[in-house]
Amino acid sequence: MDVGTAYGRQPGQSLLELAQVGPGTPYGEVLRRYWQPVALSADATTTPQRLRILGEDLVLFRTRRGAPGLLAPDCAHRGASLFYGGVEENGIRCCYHGWVFDTEGHCLEQPCEPELGRHRDRVRQPWYPLKEYHGLIFAYLGPPDRKPAFPVYDVLENLGEGEAVYADDKSFGAGGPAEVDFNWLQHWENVMDPFHIPILHARFSGNQFIPEMAVLPECTFSYTEQGVRVTALRDFPGGRVLTRLTDVVFPNVRLIPGPRLQVLGPTTIVGWAVPFDDTHFKVFTLFRAADPGYLRTEGLKLGDDQFWHELTEDEHQRYPGDYEAQKSQGAIAVHSREFLTTTDQGVAMLRRMMAKQIKAVADGHDPVGVVREGETTTYHVVAGSYFDGVPAEAGATP
Repeated sequence: MDVGTAYGRQPGQSLLELAQVGPGTPYGEVLRRYWQPVALSADATTTPQRLRILGEDLVLFRTRRGAPGLLAPDCAHRGASLFYGGVEENGIRCCYHGWVFDTEGHCLEQPCEPELGRHRDRVRQPWYPLKEYHGLIFAYLGPPDRKPAFPVYDVLENLGEGEAVYADDKSFGAGGPAEVDFNWLQHWENVMDPFHIPILHARFSGNQFIPEMAVLPECTFSYTEQGVRVTALRDFPGGRVLTRLTDVVFPNVRLIPGPRLQVLGPTTIVGWAVPFDDTHFKVFTLFRAADPGYLRTEGLKLGDDQFWHELTEDEHQRYPGDYEAQKSQGAIAVHSREFLTTTDQGVAMLRRMMAKQIKAVADGHDPVGVVREGETTTYHVVAGSYFDGVPAEAGATP
């Protein structure tokens, strides 16, 4: 008798409390307690741009005096979209009846009303606060009374001679298109899965990094103050041991050492997996380097060293990377069908920590890493690649 066939297989369930990001969703509310990158600074111009972030449709622009603004698109007057508006010195003017709103939603002018709107101060267009940092625009989409200090990263400060910080919005590390078309969690939790590297990126698709990355690492997982860390040890020729520390930082930051070992010590790459909605996201990246093309040299080797979009469908099948593996899990992974084992410890720890942050926010508390005193707070980056042990000053003992 045949058993275990697919006949009668029941639909599985997704961990929607972790995967969904819209207003009012459990983890969507966690994400809204932090600053999120939403665009390159260069994208904010005097031509309004549509943005979709955390399931919300918004309009981004920059006034002619240089201030960026992020407003709800539907004009507070009659609902016409500000995407069709005209940007002026201090704000954006609706194309329908000419109402003008500044970057904080104040109504400055109602040209069809007596005295340009005697009661215009009673009108407020919904808006979100913005900050610019090293070429990225960050927005805070959470409750105003919970707005945190803005986090800066020590590896992006105090630059060396010839170095600069560059911003990238092409989803570095996702291995596919610039706008990734599946649930963000499938990508973010992959950071805590070091065992896919010697299989997917070496044994299966050819060596996509350096030969030593094909070695199955000895891994330990630990909680940090603001996330989860994997410590991976690999033996190198000559008896040297590489210690590779990879961190996820809440709510959606990834700190991954370059897999080609061009940089030793703390990683100089900081990435954010930012959901547009439940089935689309983008990785925004800031990196410190002397060469603006540095990310290209740290990326996957695809086929005959091609870009992802240059591969044929047959080549995508023969040389799958992170995108192909994670996209094939579905628009939102069916988590109830997973069979987690000991090598999935980091993924399980990450999900448990996410659930704790959901509860903290639901109970009226701040999630991990939120500092609400001062304008900025500094994050000390430890994740990186180290030979022959991690320096004590790194503070990285797992």
